[in-house]
Amino acid sequence: MKKTFNYYSICWLISLAVFNVIAFVTPNEIAGISKFTGAFWVGYIFITLAFIGQLGCAYNAFKAENLKKLFASQNVALGMKNSLINATVQTIIALLVCSLAGYGFELYHDKAKDKLFSVLLLAMMIPQVATLIPLFKMMSKLGFINTVWGFMLPAISTPFLIMMFRQNSRNFPVDIMEAARIDGLSEIGIFFKMYMPVQKSTYAAAAVITFMNAWNSYLWPKVILNKPDAITMPMLIANLAAGYTVDYGVLMMGVLFCSIPTMLVFFVLQKQFAEGITGSVK
Repeated sequence: MKKTFNYYSICWLISLAVFNVIAFVTPNEIAGISKFTGAFWVGYIFITLAFIGQLGCAYNAFKAENLKKLFASQNVALGMKNSLINATVQTIIALLVCSLAGYGFELYHDKAKDKLFSVLLLAMMIPQVATLIPLFKMMSKLGFINTVWGFMLPAISTPFLIMMFRQNSRNFPVDIMEAARIDGLSEIGIFFKMYMPVQKSTYAAAAVITFMNAWNSYLWPKVILNKPDAITMPMLIANLAAGYTVDYGVLMMGVLFCSIPTMLVFFVLQKQFAEGITGSVK
């Protein structure tokens, strides 16, 4: 089969190269290149080629000024720790809850569940901003302000993931369930011992989506986590961009650190992600 050339991948790689190089150059070097740029696209192409040309010397010299400024101005270790804990816990619980829901909607099928599922899908049309105040009041009454539970509870059951598990559950062989019941396996045992191993690709795809959404979440953590020791990486990067002057080298160094975990998760699970999105069952 003939492979097509993906221009979107090239644009993504160029942008990745640009912010990686900016992370290792000084503000004077950024200003020296930027002052020659004219129209937007011409300037973008020029600055991209210029920075890529400096890639070798920037990495060979390893200008650690931006790295030192980043760790001096922000508690990066705390931000990485909080983001990792929040995203990991949310991913694990969301996979369990949403897979149970999708499994029940499809394999214990009836008309009432179809109507309930339609109502659930309507929830996808409600913007997150409209739910911020009710959710904050609810979490405040429960005492979940500045806790991982307050961060993750609104996102542990999402209509998209439930729909994804329900769609992929249609490929699950029902004959296996019948044979398991005859052998005396309980319904919960069928889910954990038979359904979950068969749906590994779906779980991998859902894990990538959930982890990335949790890691990159900014608005809800900004509302629910208002203590300095509860800061996450997106909030930390927003702090770098605040103020009258922005050091883009330090900002891009923060973006580089923030991007590493999500890139690792995707590259490790990219094969299973593709299979899960297409509904593959093994």
